[in-house]
Amino acid sequence: MEPEYARRYRDLYAKHWWWRAREEAILEVLRRHIRSKGGLRILDVGCGDGLFFGRLLDFGEVEGIEPDERLVDPRGPHRDRIRIAAFDDNFRPSESYSLILMLDVLEHLDNPGGALQHAYSLLSPSGMLLLTVPAFQSLWTNHDVINHHRVRYRRRTLRPLLRRAAFTIVEERYWYQWTCPLKLAIRLAEAVLPRPASIARVPPAWINRPLYWISRIEQLTIGAIGVPFGSSLMVYCAKQGAS
Repeated sequence: MEPEYARRYRDLYAKHWWWRAREEAILEVLRRHIRSKGGLRILDVGCGDGLFFGRLLDFGEVEGIEPDERLVDPRGPHRDRIRIAAFDDNFRPSESYSLILMLDVLEHLDNPGGALQHAYSLLSPSGMLLLTVPAFQSLWTNHDVINHHRVRYRRRTLRPLLRRAAFTIVEERYWYQWTCPLKLAIRLAEAVLPRPASIARVPPAWINRPLYWISRIEQLTIGAIGVPFGSSLMVYCAKQGAS
């Protein structure tokens, strides 16, 4: 992650319409599939400073792993539950997890298949994986460049990786349909008038709040009926035989 992006990340996560809408949508997925309150052992891969931990605590105990130490406040409230390390075979906790989250992580990795296989190995027999990724290579813009993305996924490119890792797909949805024409326009503009990538900022409240509600309403309506496109893809998976 770019150093300036790392400095802004907390503010973006806490205030930006995209992060706010994604968090609420993820919580809705978890509530649909997890019946009981508490009791889970949860790992948030690429957790940053544990900014999602407070909401996840409703479902159980939460730990995180984050490779970029610039994102982790050494005095933060969740510091003792965050391991600064790569998510690879060297990460071998003593107990398995009930739920692993990989929220916009896979697109940064040189070996996404290996990461999924490692996640599978860390889950209990009834364990679940929830992941999100940016969707559709045709929507690639400078935003992907500055975020150090390797690729944008779609169902047909992500499904084989999950199946090779032995996951069973329980639910998959595209989100942020309304942003697709906007991203296509940005891509065209960047092709015609190349310019350096710039880091996202929190829009003014009069823009930020309506965009949040547009995204949330869309997630609850056309996103919920399985529209086959969007700029983000969410997949909820089980270990084979679990549900």
